[in-house]
Amino acid sequence: MTAARVPFAIAIVTAVLPLATAEVRPATLPQTEQNRFEEFYRSGRLAAGEAALVEWLRKSPDDENARFSLGMLQFLRSVEHLVQSLHHHGLRSDIPGAGMFLPIPRSPLPPNPNPKPPAYADIRKLTRRFVDDLARAEATLALVKSPDVKLPLKFGLIRLDLNGDGKATDEETLWRLYALFNRAVEAKDAENFLIAFDLADALWLRGYCHLLMAFGEIALAHDATELFQRAGHLVFTKIETPHSFLLDGKPVFEYGGVDIMDWIAFVHCSNFPLTEPAGMTRALRHLEAMIGQSRRMWTAIAAEVDDDHEWIPSPKQTGVIPNVTITAEMVAGWQDFLNEAEALLAGTKLIPFWRTSDDRGVNLRRVFTEARRFDLVLWIQGTGATPFLERGTLTKEETWQRFERIFRGEFIGFAIWFN
Repeated sequence: MTAARVPFAIAIVTAVLPLATAEVRPATLPQTEQNRFEEFYRSGRLAAGEAALVEWLRKSPDDENARFSLGMLQFLRSVEHLVQSLHHHGLRSDIPGAGMFLPIPRSPLPPNPNPKPPAYADIRKLTRRFVDDLARAEATLALVKSPDVKLPLKFGLIRLDLNGDGKATDEETLWRLYALFNRAVEAKDAENFLIAFDLADALWLRGYCHLLMAFGEIALAHDATELFQRAGHLVFTKIETPHSFLLDGKPVFEYGGVDIMDWIAFVHCSNFPLTEPAGMTRALRHLEAMIGQSRRMWTAIAAEVDDDHEWIPSPKQTGVIPNVTITAEMVAGWQDFLNEAEALLAGTKLIPFWRTSDDRGVNLRRVFTEARRFDLVLWIQGTGATPFLERGTLTKEETWQRFERIFRGEFIGFAIWFN
């Protein structure tokens, strides 16, 4: 169900598209070999662009700008494939009652008038494809090594064929998708929004690939059949379920057009048997790799001597996001966060247990390496955490309060951006 709840990658893409209507530096793409493949992005012909880049690299294997462009295209195609699959199966454009229970944005897709009702096996299949697509993009990006690599893109003008009809229309341009979730922007703002992606950004994108692969592996490690068959109709217009009355039957307890009992069933069925333990180990490795890429990214940023439409700037550079300044304290604070996150994943620090006031905590590493059935209600209650409780050094609340202070009360937002 994780991949079905929301096209998460689209949420990530739009979350990192801070187009603004003021104080955006006018942007003109340099007419150089570096952006010779940009038309594939702007026309939405991603498959053709990937084929052209593969052929180019066959003849010019040392062209790291082209290799970076290939990795970016492969990442965007992974997003495109996922959203096309969700649309094909009838993902709801506006999940009923989601705002009351889950932080799910409205889907950027129009309703599919003739969807293919998915079975749970279809959801697993599209999740596996998403993970495999991301792995391919990450492997390509891993070959980008040069500190001089540069990929200038007007990111908001990129088009994706989201509904899989073979055409990437004006409505499927990224800046228009961004406008669905945020304040209005115009085409001229997208035209002026240039990002000169560099080596640090290749590392940043590799980190995001690992993060999304971790989510996918966690989902695939568990069996969510019960959740899908009993509550999947909240997410898709039609599903294959033995409980067919859920699709057009009478509500039990309706409030605001939503059957509250369906959402209670959703929570009740968030109880997943572990069917593929190795997937949890792979997820852990991806999260550890994400931290490693973030460290390498900041090393690359610190080594930069230019100031060229920076996606994530150093304290000495000007970023493309208006009115946002990165300070030396933020950079140091982020390194402290990476250390803390790494210690939690390594099990050398513990998550404080919410049912006691002593030094017992949850060993997060063992949650992955000694994984078992996941029961949301029992985890909230506390007994789900019992197998992973131990005494040791706890991560401190003051540490996380300091991160909030350093990032001006917007630590989560900066974390989504920085990865």
